Formats: sequence, C-alpha cells, structure tokens
Amino acid sequence: MTQALQKLVTFDEFVEFLQTQPDNICYELYDGEIIQVPLPTGDHEEIIAFLVKILTLECHRRNLNYGIPKTVLVKPENKKAGYFPDVPLLNLPNLINESQWKKESTISNSDSIPLVIEVVSINWRDDYHKKLADYEEMGIQEYWIVDYAALGSKELIGDPKQPTITIYSLSDDGEYRSKQFRGVDCIESPTFPELNLTAEQIFTSREA
Repeated sequence: MTQALQKLVTFDEFVEFLQTQPDNICYELYDGEIIQVPLPTGDHEEIIAFLVKILTLECHRRNLNYGIPKTVLVKPENKKAGYFPDVPLLNLPNLINESQWKKESTISNSDSIPLVIEVVSINWRDDYHKKLADYEEMGIQEYWIVDYAALGSKELIGDPKQPTITIYSLSDDGEYRSKQFRGVDCIESPTFPELNLTAEQIFTSREA
C-alpha cells in the first residue's frame, strides 16, 4: 500500500469518496482507512487478462453461469473494508440477493463470488494477510494468490524464493487449506477441477 488518508470512514462514506475520484486511481478500504493502491505493471495486467480469458472459456465450456466483470467492490460483512479483486468470479444468478449491486457494483455474500484471484504487486502483505483473513471470514470458497515476481516473504513462498501460486480452498470447518504450485505444476482448482493449466503458463501468460 502507498498512502492512507488520516480520517477513518465508514463503508458508505468510502463509496461516496470513490464517486469523486478519477478512474485511473484505485483506492481500497482497510479497517476504515482509505488506501491508494499502487498502479499495476504491464506484467501484472497481462496475467490478469490471461486468467480472465482462460476462466471465461472454462465457464462457457462447462455451461457455468459465472462472469468476470471489470469492477467489483467486495465488502466483508460487519467491517469497514472494501476491496477490488484483480479477478472476481461472480455467480451471476445470486446477484439478485445483493442489495448494493445495482447501484454500486458491491457484493457481500460469499455465494455471489465463489473464486477471487489477487495478482501480487508491491503491496503483497495485503494479499497474503489482510485479504486472506477477510475472504476466509466471508466464506469465499476459493482464493488464489498469484505471486509471479516472488515478492512474498520466504516464510510464505519458500527459500529460495520463486514465482508461486497459492490456492486456498475453504474446508468444512470454515478455514482455508492451501496448496502451492510452481513451474510445470498443474493447477488444482476446486471451482474448475478440469482446468488444464500450469503455473508457468500463468506466469508467462501463454497457453501450451
């Protein structure tokens, strides 16, 4: 993260603030603090574009009524927080149950978002700690952290550090269980069990 505004705000105040800001600057809300998110790099955006393409094709192939919109604000319940995931997979039929969706593209129900992907940038601690905890508490079934530049700590991605994808899946006890993928490891996704994709293909944004 880069810069926090001093005054603590509510989620509704945060939404009002967003409406006054230019489209080329992104902010998120962390425990009542408005945080300016760093501008993404080209590699970061290429990986997002690749994942959106692959998962959209997979949804069509399996006839899943899911979609990946450009902008979704995720609101953890009972918290002064709001995040814009890099790749938010939405369960489109469930959006009828989201009271803030039509006006503010905001969701707070885990049934509306079965999978979230964050592509790591310089604010990697948020992805591995803050967002991880909040997505787990919300009950989001699957969460990917795509650390293509190996920015996470050695404790998180191993020593020596190398590009790593960590996939968290929600267990029956409501806690995340994780598995890591590197190089030619084939991705194992509970949401897309037939996905034929390696970690390296994601890092290079190229299919075989």
